[in-house]
Amino acid sequence: MGVFPFKGGVHPYDGKELAMDKAIVNLRPEGIMVYPMSQHIGAPAKPIVAKGDRVLMGQKIAEAGGFISAPVISSVSGKVKSIEKRLTVGGSMVESIVVENDQEYETVPGFGEKRDYTTLSRDEIVQIVKEAGIVGLGGAGFPTSVKLCPKEVDKIDTFLVNAAECEPYLTSDYRDMLEVPDKLISGIKVVLSLFPNAKGKICIEDNKPEAIRVLEERVKNEKNIEVLPLRTRYPQGGERQLIYAATGRKVNSSMLPADAGVLVDNVDTVVSIYEAVCESKPLVRRILTVTGDAVQNPGNFYVPLGTNYKEVVDAAGGFKEDPEKIISGGPMMGMPLFTLDLPVMKNSSSILAFKEDQVSKEPVTACISCGRCVDACPENLMPLMMMKASLKKDTDRFVRLYGMECIECGCCSYVCPAKRPLTQGFKEMKRRVNAERRAKQAKAAETAKVGGGKS
Repeated sequence: MGVFPFKGGVHPYDGKELAMDKAIVNLRPEGIMVYPMSQHIGAPAKPIVAKGDRVLMGQKIAEAGGFISAPVISSVSGKVKSIEKRLTVGGSMVESIVVENDQEYETVPGFGEKRDYTTLSRDEIVQIVKEAGIVGLGGAGFPTSVKLCPKEVDKIDTFLVNAAECEPYLTSDYRDMLEVPDKLISGIKVVLSLFPNAKGKICIEDNKPEAIRVLEERVKNEKNIEVLPLRTRYPQGGERQLIYAATGRKVNSSMLPADAGVLVDNVDTVVSIYEAVCESKPLVRRILTVTGDAVQNPGNFYVPLGTNYKEVVDAAGGFKEDPEKIISGGPMMGMPLFTLDLPVMKNSSSILAFKEDQVSKEPVTACISCGRCVDACPENLMPLMMMKASLKKDTDRFVRLYGMECIECGCCSYVCPAKRPLTQGFKEMKRRVNAERRAKQAKAAETAKVGGGKS
């Protein structure tokens, strides 16, 4: 059991029983495929195909746009219909490559060929991961090849596999652990081969006893890999909370996990590393959980990237009735949707649909200063004070209250008896602070440029 429980957190109804026993089903889309150039943290990818080109499954169709970026790989074979802006889950119109799926799924040469990672150098493995387009599949979307190249490789002594899956309703990582445990273990070995001083810990919440049993059986003879059961509490899967629970080390917003000697990846990311390095399969699909009381047949699906959300919902039998609310991601941190005409991206994890009686419509009232949000905050912040700064758009006070340390987990909003949208306010304030900082940096750079020209 993790010996460093973090402060705060909540215990929401998890709803996992709807899909946790449903085996992962392969989905073969029939419609148009849309590949946004921004599916990751960092610079957008740059298209390297043109309208009319025929592409193959596994072919790189966009290259990384910078050091912190990731290429985009076609998940089907077909013809490039257009390159145009398309709506994405975040609400932005993003440059996207639109491909007409010919449903032949013709692959590039070498796709699926077995490869022995022990014969590869560190640079070769990192390059394979980069060219495969792999990013963090737990939601953040940070390019994995960059994460595998910290400044001081020898200081990384712990590799944490984030198998907590603490968001309610989500079961894709759980099914991954049950169905492809050997791929997961092999993926961990690939990563550990890059860090000579590291040991692996598979961190699983104790509400998943079957996954714990399966993986403990697989690692019983492994010297450098162990299973670490963690107390079930949201947001146990938060990167900072996981690092503290597993190692006792603290990380803040100005640090990377590598600064604490830790590397963190989620289950599906590690499996994708294995498939890229050992099976010559780039990132062309991911697992999505489709669930909620408004879904006809909740389940888990291997979904080719670029698939339309509606096709994924249809694969689950559609809706029992018109849902009151649809969410991409988990109910605590996910994005509400107003349309299903959206492409599945690398950081898509689930589609949730709820009937009216599952959606809170209680009115927002005045803060009563009860302090529940303070007790629930896993970052030890003062949400009630931060909200006052947010309402006044006082960015200086918000920063002084350490508002930029907020991980946007939603715990404060969840426990608030006044139903105040605390987390939403903090997201907006963080965007405002970052915009002000960028403006100041741009002004300073322009001033320096003008000054340099005069001299």
